[in-house]
Amino acid sequence: MIKKQYEFSLWLRLTHWVRVIAIIILTFTGFYIAFPFISPALNQAEPNNYLYALMRSWHIIFGFVLICVTIGKFYLFIFDKQSKVERDSFWDFISVKMWFKQIKYYMLIGSHGHLKGAYNPLQFMAYTGVYGALIFICITGLILHIHVYHEGLGGVLYDILRPLEIMMGGLAFVRELHHICMWIFIIFLPIHIYLAIFNSVYGKSGAMDSIISGYKWEDDKK
Repeated sequence: MIKKQYEFSLWLRLTHWVRVIAIIILTFTGFYIAFPFISPALNQAEPNNYLYALMRSWHIIFGFVLICVTIGKFYLFIFDKQSKVERDSFWDFISVKMWFKQIKYYMLIGSHGHLKGAYNPLQFMAYTGVYGALIFICITGLILHIHVYHEGLGGVLYDILRPLEIMMGGLAFVRELHHICMWIFIIFLPIHIYLAIFNSVYGKSGAMDSIISGYKWEDDKK
């Protein structure tokens, strides 16, 4: 019997889409900061058009937005009652039986197993890696931030993050690591979209819709 099941809470869905928007804007502005590929239009009325400064400001704004929603997501994962379905995914992750079922499903030679949580083992492993990358890119971003803004939050974090910067090999290498980390999200995004559509269409469970509506369809006979 097919049943409608509430899977993702409003706050979880909200943090997901804010994170998506932030990552897209940060990727675009980050590329521009590294290599300014657009020349601003200049005229007599506006002899200076500070496009580079504008890109930097948007990068900083959405960088802190990303940090905030990442902290919020970790809070939801650990403490939110409605996020228990995410925490239960850990039991599917350590299940050898579920690993075999999921691999067979993606190879189109088996059906999707009945999950205890929201994510199958491969999803849980991928998301764990992505959130690890999120933490790393936020920390490296803050290290770069403190060398430009020496007062306020930058001044508070300077002495805290400097030892970490030295451990990473210096400011130039931190910038390189920050850039490399960005490619994790660039590579992850199309794969994530493809598999989400694949699960939604092939699995007929409404998995793609659940991140918008919060609901998916579950066959309780599995």
